[in-house]
Amino acid sequence: MCGIVGFYGEEKNKEAIIKKMADRIKHRGPDGEGYYTDGKIALGHRRLSIIDLSGGSQPMYTEDKKLAVIFNGEIYNYLELKEELKDYEFKTNSDTEVLLHGYREWGENLPKKLRGMFAFAIWDKENETCFLARDHFGIKPLYYYKKENSVDIAFASEIKAFLEYPKFEKNVNKKLIGPFLSFSFTPTNETLFEGVYRLLPGTSMKIKNGEIEIKKYYDIEFDEKDYSFENLVEAISETMKDSVKHHMLADVEVGSFLSSGIDSSYMVSLAKPDKTYTVGYDDPRYNEIEYAKDLTNMLGITNVSKKITKEEWLEAIPDFLYHMDEPSSDPSAISLYFVSKLASKDVKVVLSGEGADEFFGGYNYYREEVDMKFYNKIPYPIRHFFAVIFEALPEFKGRNFIVRRGKKLEEEYVGVNKIFSEKERKKILNIDDSIRNKEIIKPFMEKAKNGSTLVKMQMVDIRNWLLNDILLKCDRMTMASSIEGRTPFTDKEVFNLARTIPVEYKVTKDNTKVALREAAKKDIPNEAYKKKKLGFPVPIREWMKEEEFYNEIKRAFSEEFVKEFFNQKYILKLLEDHKNNKKDNYKKVWIIYSFIKWYEIFFLEEKIS
Repeated sequence: MCGIVGFYGEEKNKEAIIKKMADRIKHRGPDGEGYYTDGKIALGHRRLSIIDLSGGSQPMYTEDKKLAVIFNGEIYNYLELKEELKDYEFKTNSDTEVLLHGYREWGENLPKKLRGMFAFAIWDKENETCFLARDHFGIKPLYYYKKENSVDIAFASEIKAFLEYPKFEKNVNKKLIGPFLSFSFTPTNETLFEGVYRLLPGTSMKIKNGEIEIKKYYDIEFDEKDYSFENLVEAISETMKDSVKHHMLADVEVGSFLSSGIDSSYMVSLAKPDKTYTVGYDDPRYNEIEYAKDLTNMLGITNVSKKITKEEWLEAIPDFLYHMDEPSSDPSAISLYFVSKLASKDVKVVLSGEGADEFFGGYNYYREEVDMKFYNKIPYPIRHFFAVIFEALPEFKGRNFIVRRGKKLEEEYVGVNKIFSEKERKKILNIDDSIRNKEIIKPFMEKAKNGSTLVKMQMVDIRNWLLNDILLKCDRMTMASSIEGRTPFTDKEVFNLARTIPVEYKVTKDNTKVALREAAKKDIPNEAYKKKKLGFPVPIREWMKEEEFYNEIKRAFSEEFVKEFFNQKYILKLLEDHKNNKKDNYKKVWIIYSFIKWYEIFFLEEKIS
């Protein structure tokens, strides 16, 4: 795991600039650094040594020096690819060198051959071309900055590296604040920094003569097959064993995060790492430590745990948001921040369970299609009529269900963690809010138009929620502690199987992830395969009502600059109603606070890492 930076264009003092950019993300690679400048290109690399500890330094070059590569990630099939590239002479045992020879052999088709998590840039000196690619699901981040009508382009593993790029103009991308409040993340290739884009998963980018060309080399598709349940369970079992085996590949010790649910329990039961890591809180509703220790005792491996205090959690918020680059709606990400710090005392690599819910149908929300079939039999015009009436009423139990079921999925669905409706956004925002949610999800719905309702939701969640929340926080929080997070569920071969699973083997009236649970049952020695995943939950709902955190949020909501973005009277009422137990507004309060605090860090304070 590493950090990469680069820029293309005419710039004085290239060496000094690229080093400062790389230093901004030195937490991603404290074991080494390397730089390359040539003509219009500058490349920088910070290394975290995982494979070929002595021979994998970067940038890495072909023998004739015509190709140079910087790479962040792991190629899990690099040994198989070396067999295909046996006509080439390899000087190292690293997976990085496979990218160089692979590019020479397969050109821009190289990413199609890879199994792993990756973001890399290859400079072709002869053709003066820079080729970049990001992995199939976006496990590893890659951003680029380009102003309109400019030939200057910068790219990096994290947005904060652009703060050291002289041509970077730091402005808030205001038009995305509204969608952020609904989706709970920025749901487009644009970010909340104006001019900064994320290279989307499964895409490559070519830079030549100051022009950008982006191509898609992989896209997710669902194709349900007619399995017997027993055959499917066996296939899942074999595929997961293969994925975990590939993800254990390293020249350093590999540990694992462990919560109380099926995903991490299954992963740990297959991998049997020497050490696992768990965090919890004093409140037993938010503490998974005892469940984790029960499993590790049965497996005969070590569990290292920590209880996080409220004071520690609150103190970590600024550092957490700095490392995230953009505001986050997900307070559990701070738990990941602490469990990563805990693991970093012992290991450089950890396994983590991201992707299982999205691939195998793990969210309770997905069960509505099964649980509420009776309601769907009511003609749509009648359901829609009641939805319009109920939407105008104050919130009460059952209201949101009537509203949801009275709208077409294509109009209403934004993902598993919708926070603000478009209607409420109009009350809360003091800025232009013209981007509609349905415009954002339309490409995903079109892609899955022939699939079931569940498949449509999975399509949206894999390309939005998994990408921009789940995988993002895993990368950022592990890298904040200079360790590598690996996700065996979010794997190309695992998805090749998961995409074929029929709806009835994903969700039933009784359960989620039905087939996955049955496969896990074979290997998990306790009953964690039955348990709903909590995923390091946080008592933030309660803490917001206590004076310390309440006063800090009220302070933030009352700052003068907040008027530029929000209706202060309205957001302060959200906070007061939550404190006084009138409404459970903790998600709404947290996402607004997260944005305000992020703005303070990057635009008012600009913390230096």
